[in-house]
Amino acid sequence: MSSTTSYATLLFEARGNVGYVTLNRPDAANALNWQMARDLMDVMLRCDDDPAIRAVVLTATGKMFCAGGDLKSFAAEREALGGHVKEVTTFLHAAISAMARMDAPVIGSINGVAAGAGMSLACACDIVIAAESARFTMAYTRAGLTPDGSSTYYLPRRVGLGRAMELTLTNRVLSAEEAVAWGIVNRVVPDTELAAQTEALASELAAGPTGAFGAAKRLLWNGWNTSLETQMAAESWTIAAQAHAADAREGITAFLEKRAPKFTGK
Repeated sequence: MSSTTSYATLLFEARGNVGYVTLNRPDAANALNWQMARDLMDVMLRCDDDPAIRAVVLTATGKMFCAGGDLKSFAAEREALGGHVKEVTTFLHAAISAMARMDAPVIGSINGVAAGAGMSLACACDIVIAAESARFTMAYTRAGLTPDGSSTYYLPRRVGLGRAMELTLTNRVLSAEEAVAWGIVNRVVPDTELAAQTEALASELAAGPTGAFGAAKRLLWNGWNTSLETQMAAESWTIAAQAHAADAREGITAFLEKRAPKFTGK
């Protein structure tokens, strides 16, 4: 089963148990404006709310993943720019919060340059696959702006404070291979294989124990902000709660019976 929905700035296709979110402003380098931020919030909340979606892919049309904020639209706001930026970031941050909180793993499939908000979106994904031609740069301070889109939260956790500071202050451009070495990207693949390898990973994750994935995501990210004892208590309560799930019973039974588990996401 497959269904496709066109938003003003992106495409959404539910194929099998995977939701494919595709940024779709190629003529504007997929730059993020008010409408795209609003569309991203809507589609991520939709993925979070749909139990049939057990993995999400975030990618883009054209040669660039996302060039960052749409500075042309920002300039048009003139004296109202401050309020406009607050609205844009409110929608964008709601989308990123949904990505973090949903049970479904979110795969960033980076098909070109990820700059500014594009790099922030990549860093906010659970797993990132990049084409060999992909490039990553913070870019915010080049325009006299400061980072948004959760990058000041995720980037230091991925690369360390020193490297995050360098990337933010110098706007250094990382190749895909450098991004792997720095911990921003999990895997680099030939451009021609990006779609196929992304789909294979998404299908694999969509067949997994979705509830356990979501609980594990939250444990891993929350662990940065708590003491050892607090985090271990969270681990105890989380695994105990997950033990009641049908997928946990199936996983344990399959292990004992020496067969592959058949997870349902419940």
